[in-house]
Amino acid sequence: MDGYQSEGLLDWTGPLLEGALVTLEIAVLAYFIGLLLGLLGATAKLSRFRTLQAVGIAYSTLVRALPELLLIVFLYYAGTQLLNTLLDTLGVSGSVAISGFVAAVSVLAFVQGAYMTEVIRGAIVAIPRGHIEAADAFGLSPRQRFKRIVIPEMLPNALPGLSNLWLILVKDTALISVVGFEELFFTAQQAAASTRAYFTFYTAAGALYLLMTLGSNVLFERAERVVRRGQPTA
Repeated sequence: MDGYQSEGLLDWTGPLLEGALVTLEIAVLAYFIGLLLGLLGATAKLSRFRTLQAVGIAYSTLVRALPELLLIVFLYYAGTQLLNTLLDTLGVSGSVAISGFVAAVSVLAFVQGAYMTEVIRGAIVAIPRGHIEAADAFGLSPRQRFKRIVIPEMLPNALPGLSNLWLILVKDTALISVVGFEELFFTAQQAAASTRAYFTFYTAAGALYLLMTLGSNVLFERAERVVRRGQPTA
C-alpha cells in the first residue's frame, strides 16, 4: 500500500506543482489589483467630499461583511448569466462564460481591496499632521506630496497589515476549488480521490502552502527592513 501511495505521489507531483504555480498567479494578480483598489478606497474615505466618503465606507463595509465563497460562486454562475442576458439585450450573438481564473482573481482582489482600504487608511492617518502641513508650506503639489511624504511614511505602518493580508489571500485561493478550477487544493482533492491516499496528498498540499507562506514571510521581513531603514528600533 505504501509503495502504491509513493507511486501515486510521484505521478501527481507535476500537477501539484502546477497547481501551486496557478495558486501563486491568482494570489499575485489579486493582491496587486486589490492594492490598487485599497489605495482608491482609502483615498475615497479620507476625501473631503461626502459622496466619495460614502462610496469608500460602503465598499469596505459591505464587501468585508460577505463571505468570499459566496462572492466567488455568485460571480462564476450568476455573473455569467447576467452578462449573457445583457449581451442578448444589446443584440450581441453568442455566449460568454466567466472562467474560474477570472472569477478567482476578480473576487479575491475585490475582497482584498476592502481590507486594504482600512489598512492603508489607518497608515495614512498615522502620519503626523505637521509633515503634511510642511509639504503644503513648501508648495508641493498633491502628487508630489503623495509620492514624497505619504508613501514613504505610510509604508512602514501599512506593511505588517499588508503582509498579513497576503498570507490570508494565499490560503483563500483554495476557495476557487468550488467552481472546479485546478489550483493547488483542487488538484490535491483530485489526487486524493483517485488514489485514496488522502493523508499523503492533503499533507503534500499543506506543505506547499506552508512553503509559500514561509517564503512570503522572508520577503516581507526584508521589505519591512528596507522601508524602516533609518527609523529608530525598539
